[in-house]
Amino acid sequence: MTPVIEIYGVVIPTLGVLALAALALYALLRRLLLRTGFYRHIWHRPLFDLALYVSILGVVVLLLVEHPL
Repeated sequence: MTPVIEIYGVVIPTLGVLALAALALYALLRRLLLRTGFYRHIWHRPLFDLALYVSILGVVVLLLVEHPL
């Protein structure tokens, strides 16, 4: 995978696109957690939300970026 994506002459870093995809998945998962009442068991919600987003971003990057071995 190339390190940048070019759309009509606008250069966008690949990580930026993956971060937006992770943000969409995070929003869906957060809404699900709110509806199920999961956040009642969380001590520090903003810290949990940050860790959840970073974890989702890591999974997205690992799944979608080709790693040469």
